[in-house]
Amino acid sequence: MKQLIYVLTAIGILIGACSEKKLILQTKEVKLESPEQIFPLGDSTARPILYQNIPSFESLTVDQSKEKFIAAVLPAILVSKYRMNQDREKIQFILAQEEWTAEDSAFFHYQLDRFDTDNPDQLLKRMLTHPNSIVLVQAAVESGWGSSRFFQEANNLFGIWSYNANEPRIEASYSRGDNRIFLRKYADVSESITDYFETVGRSRAYRKFRTARTVSSNVDELLPHLKYYSERREAYVDQLRTIIRQNDLTQYDDYQIDPSFFIEQ
Repeated sequence: MKQLIYVLTAIGILIGACSEKKLILQTKEVKLESPEQIFPLGDSTARPILYQNIPSFESLTVDQSKEKFIAAVLPAILVSKYRMNQDREKIQFILAQEEWTAEDSAFFHYQLDRFDTDNPDQLLKRMLTHPNSIVLVQAAVESGWGSSRFFQEANNLFGIWSYNANEPRIEASYSRGDNRIFLRKYADVSESITDYFETVGRSRAYRKFRTARTVSSNVDELLPHLKYYSERREAYVDQLRTIIRQNDLTQYDDYQIDPSFFIEQ
């Protein structure tokens, strides 16, 4: 009888292991021809749609253009944050293991290089993300609510420069002295947002911001630590704070990816 129980138990464990399924996020890419093709947001969710070739909103009213901008950008923010969190959780899992596979080691060292650190604790700190409202307001300011050429031609939301001639990029219409300026070009808006998170995660200029976001998600407490994102310093922070308040951007901080886009596999 005991032998039968052991066999049944083993079968049960095997069935349980085989029945474990992972939830996989299914994103959707949409190449836009007009702003009307941008899907509206839900009450607290957004479809994980990654838009390409987001057109100008100049034919719309100010309120309409802001609404379309947020509806196009917020899904990409959520997708980027989800992917960043998945990578961070994988790092936490790896660090908890006594023995690593070659794949574990390769992934770990790739992330160290990605976030420019050799310290595991610092890596986890640098891989954190922050409230949607902060990402939205910086995207709005740096892209002029989607009106900049860098955004429309290169999906570059945050004006991030390019120093590598071998990467996709476009030339700016201005220069610094005799130095030509180039900005990075991305396949979609989500790539731009991920690069922004990496920039904030790596740069020494945002080390106080990174420390603050480990203990708080309060927007008013975090914003002052972003003053070095602009040469205008405190005036830039005041602008961010004002735009967040005027447009009630904190309402989007609790938004999540529409759960129907997670598929069991």
